[in-house]
Amino acid sequence: MVYLGEKIPKLGFGFMRLPMIGEEIDIEQTKEMVDLFMSKGFSYFDSSWGYNGGKSEEAMKATIVDRYPRESFQIATKCPAWIVKTAEVAKNMIWTSLKRTGLEYIDFYLLHNLGDSRTQCFDDFEMWDYVRELKEKGLVRHIGFSIHDNADALDKILTEHPEMEFVQFQLNYDDWESPTIQARKCYEVALKHHKPIVVMEPVKGGILANPTESIRKIFEDANPHVSLASWAIRYAASLDNIITVLSGMSTIDQVRDNVSFMETFKPLNQDELAVVEKARKAISEIPSIPCTACNYCVESCPQNIPIPNIFAAYNRKMIHNDLVSAKGHYGLATRFSAKGQASDCVACGNCERVCPQHLNIIENLETIAEELEK
Repeated sequence: MVYLGEKIPKLGFGFMRLPMIGEEIDIEQTKEMVDLFMSKGFSYFDSSWGYNGGKSEEAMKATIVDRYPRESFQIATKCPAWIVKTAEVAKNMIWTSLKRTGLEYIDFYLLHNLGDSRTQCFDDFEMWDYVRELKEKGLVRHIGFSIHDNADALDKILTEHPEMEFVQFQLNYDDWESPTIQARKCYEVALKHHKPIVVMEPVKGGILANPTESIRKIFEDANPHVSLASWAIRYAASLDNIITVLSGMSTIDQVRDNVSFMETFKPLNQDELAVVEKARKAISEIPSIPCTACNYCVESCPQNIPIPNIFAAYNRKMIHNDLVSAKGHYGLATRFSAKGQASDCVACGNCERVCPQHLNIIENLETIAEELEK
């Protein structure tokens, strides 16, 4: 049985990390990147109403829509209703996106960044019915959503909204067994609901393209002639029911590398999968906060601090030595979800009394507040 997007090439172009000149997107360099991408047979481009303050969607018009036949590409963009105050403003986002991109319809339209308290906005604003109406009117071809949350949250949404045609979430080999990201569990939920998947963060924001030396050695010993990013992207693309794997490319060299191994894509074989598993095991043995995300601490916290998610963000620094990524994910776990920060801890000890792993939660939160809230 053919699934939605099965015929789309398995490499997608994320329009979030485009090359910049100061505060502006470098349109000429982006054109060069788009041209190479398209010349190799790829066609899926992903943006959002809010990327680069709207300049990402405008760049789509200048680099893709104005220069290529409409049937030669698919445009995906998103509605982040949780950042606005009213349903009217949220529903007007589609018209802004259509104007910016110069399109008469969007191929894949997503309700953007569901999870935690953000999901409630889409319910309150009746966005589920609205995007279905947009599809009926022909303004969008396919409707779905992106999510940053666990498998139970994904299962609940797909159960309540079977009309959603596809789902987009973070999936990479490092997060496959993550107790917070739950990539494998989310993948299994999508399969259970027969929903095809758009993969985001296959290289974990670039971390897996530049891992620590011990992890790099595992891959280079196995095959010194391919990039480290290729292992991560091919891993995600090798799974069943994948529409495409998004790569947020910032340079022409990144495009060259990605198309070099995805133009004639072959799924990872058993030997290659064994290499990835060896790397994943080695990553898991790097010192980190061994939180299993049981959430007992969260249930006991009077400050509503999302402790497991904060620890997961900080582990990006501990495991991958990536402070920028750690701060970004810390913001997603706290400021962007209206939950407590590490510095809000009042040292009541409720969390430590219920922690099955007997973690020094209070001490860890103090350290994290000092390093990630600067």
